[in-house]
Amino acid sequence: MPLLALHAVSKSFGALKVTDGVTLSVAEGETLGILGPNGAGKTTLFNLISGDARVDQGRVVYGGQDITRLKPHQRCRAGIGRSYQVPQPFGAMTVFENLVTAACFGARQPEREAWHTAHEVLDQTGLLAHANQPAGGLTLLNRKRLELARALATRPKLLLLDEIAGGLTEHEAQQLVAELRRIKARGMTMIWIEHVVHALLSIADRLFVLDFGRKLAEGLPGAVMNDPQVRRVYMGIEV
Repeated sequence: MPLLALHAVSKSFGALKVTDGVTLSVAEGETLGILGPNGAGKTTLFNLISGDARVDQGRVVYGGQDITRLKPHQRCRAGIGRSYQVPQPFGAMTVFENLVTAACFGARQPEREAWHTAHEVLDQTGLLAHANQPAGGLTLLNRKRLELARALATRPKLLLLDEIAGGLTEHEAQQLVAELRRIKARGMTMIWIEHVVHALLSIADRLFVLDFGRKLAEGLPGAVMNDPQVRRVYMGIEV
């Protein structure tokens, strides 16, 4: 049984159908990469999984349970953590306070336990030296790290990463990918939307490509990246 399964999920905004009958599944411990051109419906798909948007049609099943009507905080507490494309920390709070808040409210941990979780996650994500720094003053790389850390502090079983390498230099992206590899090695299940394709390919077990809200291709990374339709639609290469 997959950890997450979407069954013919659709979402429209007015007359625009942003997600159109998408069906996919993710096994425990797997990393699924999501590719697609701008406007393909990738972030909307994440919003439907996390509960930030309501499904019009179809079902979202997590851990064998239908969570289609659960609210975002209920899904978070069930084990679905996510990062956002634009980091959204509590800027006036310290990095440590951001993580304690995530652990208390996302994982429902008592404060003392949340402190231990925050320290552990700070160490995992390379933010320990910045623990007492206001989150609003971090560099872009460390804001991205904090976005990842806040998701991890909720103690997820499924981690949704939305363009977490976007805007970083090559060296910074490599550092972040190394941290994600360590997280993957501990058995974390991940779905990762990313335009930095080489970063995604270094971790993903499978790829799922969206175009205009519909599945264009799915499969092993090598096969998907060599698919003529994917190369034409996503990379602008005529085959």
